[in-house]
Amino acid sequence: MSLNPNAALLPLIAVLLVTPQLASSEAKVVETAYGEPKVVMDFYLDDPVKINSALYWIRSLMNPLMEAPYDYAPEFMDILVVIHGTEVVATVKHNYEKYRDAVERMKYYASLGVKFKVCGIAARDYGYQTKDFYDFIEIVPSAITELAHWQLQGYALITPKIMIKQHAIEDIR
Repeated sequence: MSLNPNAALLPLIAVLLVTPQLASSEAKVVETAYGEPKVVMDFYLDDPVKINSALYWIRSLMNPLMEAPYDYAPEFMDILVVIHGTEVVATVKHNYEKYRDAVERMKYYASLGVKFKVCGIAARDYGYQTKDFYDFIEIVPSAITELAHWQLQGYALITPKIMIKQHAIEDIR
């Protein structure tokens, strides 16, 4: 059986031909044809301070859609936030100083049309009454019933998963 001496070089030639393309290629930016969002966000957090991070999910949804090439005005975005975890404490007036950043961000988003809904069951569990909440808060009978209702109306469900950052970006980049 005779071997072709050039046959051993074929894999090496193939690698050399592909390598320059890999070195010069880069990611491609795409502009997905997004429509006007109909979203219900499920906030059920195990620590009330995590509401600050969860609120950034709203920013991450809205900001790209308000910029070119989409240029959606906030009134064309239908965004609801259903709150029923420990973060309920950030939605009552007497805790303003402790949760000032979250409250001010919620007020800002509410001014853009985002609706904030607090579970009535959770509110009762915490001993809160309607008068305890800010005027941009709506109290709904049940968070679970509310989430099911809006999903049946065609709203996409987004549930922020808030994790504790373990590494600085600079350290792992």
